[in-house]
Amino acid sequence: MQTKNIMIVGVGGQGSLLASKLLGRLLVDEGYDVKVSEVHGMSQRGGSVVTYVRFGDKVYSPIIDEGEADFIVSFEKLEAARYIKDLKKGGTVIVNTQQIDPMPVIIGSTEYPSAVLEEMKSLGVNVDDIDALSLASQAGSAKACNIVLMGRLAKYFDIPYDKWEAAIEKCVKPNFIEINKKAFSLGYNN
Repeated sequence: MQTKNIMIVGVGGQGSLLASKLLGRLLVDEGYDVKVSEVHGMSQRGGSVVTYVRFGDKVYSPIIDEGEADFIVSFEKLEAARYIKDLKKGGTVIVNTQQIDPMPVIIGSTEYPSAVLEEMKSLGVNVDDIDALSLASQAGSAKACNIVLMGRLAKYFDIPYDKWEAAIEKCVKPNFIEINKKAFSLGYNN
């Protein structure tokens, strides 16, 4: 199998590391060679966080070069736009429609772009947008956006649903498993 490349992007505190751990666990359990690399910005202060997940028969490097990502899973709209150059032609961006203002917007030196998703779509990018925050809240915790997005990503894979649930059980603390399974289901089915 040719190597597949997934970037998970967001801001610190959104759960991108758990999402990459879940995805990595699932793919290892499915028998793939998997490499995961985490790139932290000012994650403790709401800065950009990027995780690369590469899998296939044999993967030699954990890094995804510009224009090589099959999927970008973005926890926030502006983060999707920031990394769009890394998406390969024909790739897909799965993006949470949530807006998290970066520091320049917070201090008033600039405005948050008003049509981020529309601009990406106008460039011919496959954009799969989802209100993950509302679905996570419906599942019982706004913090479960990451798992909602993993549910949406699962729709693009030929891996049985129960295997994804098994990975959730392995990666999530026992008292949060049911909320996360519900969040995953909502992302998968909406």
